[in-house]
Amino acid sequence: MTAKLFIEKIKSFSASAPTPTASVDAGNSYVDVEKNLPPPAEVEQLPKKMKNKDMSRLSIIMCDQGLFTVYKRLFLLCFFLNIVALALAIAGLFPYAQQRPAVFSIGNILALTLCRSEAFLRFLYWLTVKLLGWPCVPLRVKTAITSFLQCIGGIHSGCGVSSVVWLVFALVLTLYHHENTSYEIIAVASAILALLCFSSLAAFPLVRHLHHNVFERTHRFAGWTALSLLWVFVVLTTGYEPATRSYDLFVARKLVSRQELWLTFAITFFIVLPWTTVRRVPVSATAPSGHAAIIKFAGGVKAGLLGRISRSPLSEWHAFGIISDGKEEHMMLAGSVGDFTRRLVAEPPRHLWVRGLHFAGLPYLVHMYSRVVLVATGSGICVFLSFLLQPCASDVCVVWVTKGVEHNFGREIKEMMSGHPKGKVIVHDTAVAGRPNVAEMAVEAARTWNAEVVVVTSNPQGSRDVVAACRKAGIAAFGPIWDS
Repeated sequence: MTAKLFIEKIKSFSASAPTPTASVDAGNSYVDVEKNLPPPAEVEQLPKKMKNKDMSRLSIIMCDQGLFTVYKRLFLLCFFLNIVALALAIAGLFPYAQQRPAVFSIGNILALTLCRSEAFLRFLYWLTVKLLGWPCVPLRVKTAITSFLQCIGGIHSGCGVSSVVWLVFALVLTLYHHENTSYEIIAVASAILALLCFSSLAAFPLVRHLHHNVFERTHRFAGWTALSLLWVFVVLTTGYEPATRSYDLFVARKLVSRQELWLTFAITFFIVLPWTTVRRVPVSATAPSGHAAIIKFAGGVKAGLLGRISRSPLSEWHAFGIISDGKEEHMMLAGSVGDFTRRLVAEPPRHLWVRGLHFAGLPYLVHMYSRVVLVATGSGICVFLSFLLQPCASDVCVVWVTKGVEHNFGREIKEMMSGHPKGKVIVHDTAVAGRPNVAEMAVEAARTWNAEVVVVTSNPQGSRDVVAACRKAGIAAFGPIWDS
C-alpha cells in the first residue's frame, strides 16, 4: 500500500472516530479521557518516512508557512534598501557609497552578526520585556514586536545576501581601477567573496534542514576564515600607497580613523563573546526510556531561556529548552529524534560542553503578556515547564499532548505537571486517549483561559496548524518558524 493511500485511510479513520469527552481532575490537573477509544494502531505502525512523504518538512518551510511571511518581508526590506543604495551609488547620486562600498559590505556583516549574537539578542529580549511588559501596553504592539523578534532572521539573511552584492560591486570597481590597488588586496577580497557565497548557499533550507551538520560547520569555519581575511583586507587597504605601489609600515596610525576597522572590531567582539563562556561541565544524565534523556546541570535559570550543549564544541551545538525552578539546578529534556539526541539516550554523558550565556527566544517573550496558553507536543514541553516551577508575572495555562508521560519521560517530569490549580495544566496522553485535534484543543484552552496569546512548540506541521486555527479564531498565536 502506498504512503498516500495509508494517509488517506488514517484521515478517514480519524474523521469517523468518536470524539472523547474530557474532564479536568483538580487534584493532579490531568485530563481524564474515556478509555474506550482504541488508539489508532495503524498510525503508530506507519513508518516515519511514509507519514511525511506527502507533506515533507521542506514543503511546510517553503510554502505552507506563507509566501509573504514577516520573515520574508524583513528579508525583502533589507535587500531592497541595499539595492536602492547600490543603484544610487552606480548612478553617481551617492558618492560616499561609490567611494567606500566595502564599508557597506562590512556594515551588513555587522548587522547579520548582531541578529545572531546570543549576547545582543539576550539584551534585546530583556529590554523588550522590561519596556513592553506592562498591562497598559496595547496587545497589538506586543504581538507586532513578538513577530519582529521571532523573524529577525530575515534581517540576518537579507544582510547576508546584501553584503555579497556590495562586495561584488567593490571588486568590480577595484578591477576597473586596478592601477590604484594591489594583487594581494584583490586576492583577499575575492577569497572573502567566495566564502560568503559558500556560507549563503549552505544556509539555503534545502541544505540546512537535510544536512544540518554541513550547514553548521560550513557557516562556522567559513565565517571564521572570512573574518580573519577581513582583518587582512582592512590592514592591506589602509596601508597601501598607490603612488609608490607599496605598503606603509606605520599603518596603525591610519587604522584608528577608518570605519572599516571599528566595524570589523565590533563583528569580532560579538562573534568571539559567546565562545569565551564555553565550559566543559559535569552533568547528571538519565534516560527514563528509549525516547528521551534528562540532563541536569548546576545553577538555576530564569524561565524562558534556552541553552546549547555539545560533545565536540568545534563540530556541532544543539539548543534545548531549560527546565528550572530558578534556584539550585536546571535540566534539559532531549527527545530521541536525531543522531545527537539518540546518543544522549543510549550513552548518557558525564560531562558536556555548554555555553554559559543562555540565550533568549520566543518562550522568553511569554513574560511580556498577562495571560498565555502554552501548547507543547512530546519533548517540546521542556521550554514551558519552568513557567510552572518558578514565580512568573504571566499567568500561564499549559497544554501538553504526548504519549506515555511517566513511561517515556519519567516520574519527575510527571510530578512537575501535577498539583497545579484546576485548569492550569492539561495533559493529553495519546497512549490512553488517542490522537486529539491539537489545534482545536489550543483554541478551546485559549478561550477558557481568556488568553492574550498562544505559544506552541511542535513539529512544523503541528505548529502551523495550531497557529492557523488560533488566528482564524481571532487569537494571537506564535510557533517555531523554519529559521528559529
